[in-house]
Amino acid sequence: MKNKIYLTLQAFAILFIGASFTTIVQEPWDVPAEYVNMENPVASDDASIATGKTLYMKHCKSCHGTEGLGDGPKSETLDTESGDFSMEEFQSQSDGSIFYKSKEGRDDMPSMTKKLPSDNDIWAVINFIRTLKE
Repeated sequence: MKNKIYLTLQAFAILFIGASFTTIVQEPWDVPAEYVNMENPVASDDASIATGKTLYMKHCKSCHGTEGLGDGPKSETLDTESGDFSMEEFQSQSDGSIFYKSKEGRDDMPSMTKKLPSDNDIWAVINFIRTLKE
């Protein structure tokens, strides 16, 4: 009886320790230079931020969360991290880099071209995302 309990505890410990070292490692997302230096042509004013928020809440919050923390209801089902838009690491990217990633997508992040066919809508979402700083 003691051996069975010991083996059960040992198996549990191995599973627990193994799971705690499992992390999601994502490849760097290379952005073409033409996008890195691209400036947002949509003014970051109240109107574009409101438009961006409306579009974000409709198309982005299910994965990225209401406040952009990467904690949307679908985020747990993804193979890749949703990202935290409030972090300095994210916010330090150029608008053009975020535009490229949003427009093109990769892995679990879909291309936004079908949901947001207007580039100006994507730019408006970026204006809203810029308000989600820590």
